[in-house]
Amino acid sequence: MTTGPVTINSDLGESIGIHAFGHDEELLDIVDTVNVACGMHAGDPGTMERTVRAAVAAGVTIGAHPGLPDIAGFGRRTMAITAAEGRDLVRYQVGALVGFLDRHGVPLDHLKPHGALFGMCATDEELMRSICDVARQYDVPVYGLAGTAHESVCADAGVRFVPELYVDLDYGPDGMIVVERTPRPRRPEDVRERVFQAVRRGTVTALDGTDIPVHPASVCVHSDLPSAVQVARDVRIALATGAE
Repeated sequence: MTTGPVTINSDLGESIGIHAFGHDEELLDIVDTVNVACGMHAGDPGTMERTVRAAVAAGVTIGAHPGLPDIAGFGRRTMAITAAEGRDLVRYQVGALVGFLDRHGVPLDHLKPHGALFGMCATDEELMRSICDVARQYDVPVYGLAGTAHESVCADAGVRFVPELYVDLDYGPDGMIVVERTPRPRRPEDVRERVFQAVRRGTVTALDGTDIPVHPASVCVHSDLPSAVQVARDVRIALATGAE
């Protein structure tokens, strides 16, 4: 069972040049914190500036969302990189975002790997340690999946860990999230039931019917889903009533 307030986070700033993606403006009125793309899997300097400015105006906290250097694949394709390469990629991207945060006088709130990098770090302890190195540099927590290397390596490295719940993606029996090429819509009642189950019973049901233990401190809503705004609203409603 989850104790304490649970936040809502969303990945924003994933547009490129004149090509706009996601529901950033609408989500900023609902979420508590955002994960800003840093230019490798999506985003660019202008997008980062606009996203940071809008997030500051909305009063939400801002974290870095570094990904693999794969714009064509939106950072969702696994790459063969060493832990040192991962550390450099993440430090480079976080440093870029911090430049914009400094410009607006706000601190970096957290770090959350994107896409394939997120999944790779969940099973590769050495790679996850490189993420923790950067998190320690900025003294910020890492968002990730409970029960994976995200959590265990953070504990070993002395880095704060924020366990997430996913309501717009399915879970496999191994506790990993299942990333879909074409995300499907989620029914409001399913979104709310997942939040209720996670908050009240401390579990989430995987595709094979297995109940997986979770203890979420934040719920992730992906901004690029067609129903992202409604999903975020449903999560907010569920969190408001979940402890009743």
